[in-house]
Amino acid sequence: MEAYAVLETGGKQVLVKAGDTIEIEKLSTEPGQEVVLDTVCAVSDGTTLKVGAPYVEGAKVTLVVDAVKRGEKVINFKRKRRKGYRRTVGHRQQLTVATVKAIA
Repeated sequence: MEAYAVLETGGKQVLVKAGDTIEIEKLSTEPGQEVVLDTVCAVSDGTTLKVGAPYVEGAKVTLVVDAVKRGEKVINFKRKRRKGYRRTVGHRQQLTVATVKAIA
């Protein structure tokens, strides 16, 4: 089995393997730069699993930022019946596309 890690970023947990391309909430880095995330909840080398409480000490995931893009538009629609009240709000989240370089 391959090595994998569960990292937390943007309030979400993401399972990653080396070489994976992931979309996470926007990080404040430029495309082409490396980012080291140490908020790793669990890490496995293929045979053993280490689970943190809440994070595994010394575990790091290195990402290479590929691009910054906008996600799909999410529509929030509110309505109250018989009152003529209607409200529509749209939102597009800024996302960072990154490739997992290494899990340590």
